[in-house]
Amino acid sequence: MEVHQRVLHHGAHQGVTGSCHEFLLSRTASLLIDCGQFQGNDELFRGSQSSRNNDIDFPIQQLVGLVITHCHLDHVGRLPSLWAKGFREPIYCTPATASLLPIVLRDAMQITKVANADQVLTEIQQRLEPIPYDTWYDVHHHWRLRFRNAGHIMGSAYVELEQRHLEPGQQLPTRVVFSGDLGCKHTPLLPDPTPLEYADYLILESTYGDSVHENREDRQDRLKRAINKAFADGGTVLIPAFSIGRTQELLYEIEDIIHHEPSWQKVTVILDSPLASQYTAQYRRLKRLWDDEAKERLADERHPLNFERLHVVESHQQHLDIVELLRTKHYPAIVIAASGMCTGGRIVNYLKALIEQDITDIIFVGYQAEGTPGRDILTYGPRGGYVELDGQRYTIKAYVHQLGGYSAHADQLGLIEFLATQIKPVHHVRLVHGELPAKMALQKAITASNIITGEVFI
Repeated sequence: MEVHQRVLHHGAHQGVTGSCHEFLLSRTASLLIDCGQFQGNDELFRGSQSSRNNDIDFPIQQLVGLVITHCHLDHVGRLPSLWAKGFREPIYCTPATASLLPIVLRDAMQITKVANADQVLTEIQQRLEPIPYDTWYDVHHHWRLRFRNAGHIMGSAYVELEQRHLEPGQQLPTRVVFSGDLGCKHTPLLPDPTPLEYADYLILESTYGDSVHENREDRQDRLKRAINKAFADGGTVLIPAFSIGRTQELLYEIEDIIHHEPSWQKVTVILDSPLASQYTAQYRRLKRLWDDEAKERLADERHPLNFERLHVVESHQQHLDIVELLRTKHYPAIVIAASGMCTGGRIVNYLKALIEQDITDIIFVGYQAEGTPGRDILTYGPRGGYVELDGQRYTIKAYVHQLGGYSAHADQLGLIEFLATQIKPVHHVRLVHGELPAKMALQKAITASNIITGEVFI
């Protein structure tokens, strides 16, 4: 069987969310790589009702394991559904992902009202097989896997699957690589992604395949300018942020601004996301995985994720009180709240209260998928349009910023750089996890680069 025929796609093939890919180890056994939830238009346009409900609509009896690249919801959100269908095989992930995963799943199961959620979560945790980075692990017969640092969020990895025996005349084992979500260089807290050695077949994400990010090294200055503009207006800054990764990066950089800017010494930073608060605590516990710069701040007795001006909202009533205070008193503050695409969570209450005030500033620092309120605000905000929140229309009078340098995904240049392998060139590439224009642009750029020896499939 040709290596590209061994991969089946059950999500994030024709869209950005719902990552789920199956690798055929043999004719009777396969591994699942990620099992993510569909969001936005990816959810609306699924073909069957079971797909739209994020159920599992493919056979699972041949699965001998699940590999998790990282614990964002669009990569793990269907795991409870997979469990409900009878999956009881090992779940392979990095140790950091094993620490963060229970928080993600507990929240997801509360939203979807999974019966016996605590019991299901305990059973899933018992199946976790944490594997450190850069360590080969035998998974089935002639195949083994290895996790490499992807630099996307804490614990994120790209996955190498390698055939352990060589064919006659073959110098290196057949290797299939699933990129998961690749991060960028110079990401706060995280080491840069590990360079790719080689791949006979690479399944590559393409979220920003048609984009080049703003300079990441001066993004903190752009964040500071945007917030200073908002404070000059006397209003509130709203930053919709994903609970894992983006929130911690923002806290890290805001702490640095406060540390160096006397005018920011009395700024109130409000973290209003129970989930993000739990992840931030876990990030602090995982400080052994931080990059050298972050460790130096700790050595200087600074606390980049737990600084003095940070206020963590503890209860729902406190959340409602703060929303009302900001709505009526116009108290200058920075609010970081989930969800990152404004599809739910506490950010929605802030938006409903403040989006029709022209002294409000909304700063987007992450990808906004089609069909989400975040995409609508980003698209129609500058034109005086509206957004629907909880079934009601709100005129967008707030000023809307987009800071592209904060993306946790590699851009087109970063993805092509990932293809600059160390041992031998990549052969074939399959682009996933991207909207069609992004995939087509990346396909064209890779082909023009002459950096691979085979084809680029979309």
